Amino acid sequence: MTAEQIIRERIKQDGCISFRDFMDIALYAPEFGYYMNSNSEIGRGGDFFTAPNLHRAFGWAIARQIEEMWFLMDKPEKFHIIEYGGGRGLICLDIMTSLKDREIFNSISYVIVERNPYFQLKQKARLSEFLDKITWLESMKDFPQMKGCVISNELIDSFPVHLIEAKDGKIEEIFLDENLNEKFLTPTDGVMDYFREFNISIPLDLAGGYRTEINLDALNWLSEITEFLTEGFILTIDYGYPAWEYYTAERFKGTLMCYHKHKAHENPYINIGNQDITAHVNFTSLKVWGEAVGFKCLGFCPQGTFLVSLGIDEFLSKIVNAEDFALQAAKVKRLITEGGMGVSHKVMIQYKGDDLPVLRGFSLRNRSESLL
Repeated sequence: MTAEQIIRERIKQDGCISFRDFMDIALYAPEFGYYMNSNSEIGRGGDFFTAPNLHRAFGWAIARQIEEMWFLMDKPEKFHIIEYGGGRGLICLDIMTSLKDREIFNSISYVIVERNPYFQLKQKARLSEFLDKITWLESMKDFPQMKGCVISNELIDSFPVHLIEAKDGKIEEIFLDENLNEKFLTPTDGVMDYFREFNISIPLDLAGGYRTEINLDALNWLSEITEFLTEGFILTIDYGYPAWEYYTAERFKGTLMCYHKHKAHENPYINIGNQDITAHVNFTSLKVWGEAVGFKCLGFCPQGTFLVSLGIDEFLSKIVNAEDFALQAAKVKRLITEGGMGVSHKVMIQYKGDDLPVLRGFSLRNRSESLL
């Protein structure tokens, strides 16, 4: 059985399925989806890089922000760090290594939410030094209430999305038949409400049509978090835009991309189950939906600005005498500059609690007003 066979059997049984359901199976079908099989790999040997794969300075900076959060919450005796999708375990490793000699360390209880059992095994091997501080879960459903910080790094871009096409004066949703041919049908419930909620004006008569994505699963994710997080932060790092910048006529092909062996392309109907499929994040939706479930947006800015605000230059000063300093500095530069991830990736922090904490990560720049 393969992910493609699962999809075709589902269509044979139920009829056409939405692109959203196709993407969900292609990425998350147990044992056969891209994020659920034993062959997927992130980093040099895989299909794509994320920030922690570049340099441990990324996790070091995140650790500094988390430590400040702990202080701003009056140093709770137990402070949970919940990371959705642990990848290779590098963020956790770098955070825990950075904080192990700090006052906060005794309060930390780290939770990695990882659905892939093969990833869990690799993470446990890498994090052997901190096993007594880490819990692995497949989901946060029914988890006890807690205080702390939720981390998502390039997570929301991998949520399955509804694919929409506007052409000849009407908006339709893309479904797939048994041969994986696209069919244009009436949009799923919630899609048109999404356009109205974020005041999105879709070009209806653009020559060649207009295609874009709608991520409704992000609301379910935020709703899940508010059930267990009584007080604390959500730290989201991903590539994306405010709604007004996302849904423009210039972006008429949408943002859907596929990654296979470090090569990017736009065809989700090949390498099914063996390639990543992503879409950019609408950060306005995270702000609005977050507020609806009790989270206030404290800040939004490019990743590079965020890391510089947290003193990533201080990290470089500590390793300036290293033999490979030039190589390390070049990798850190990719984290903060426009040519790397510094501008394409954004950081948003939301907070559930009585106050409006001011965070160091946004001391140089806070563009939260751009989300309106």
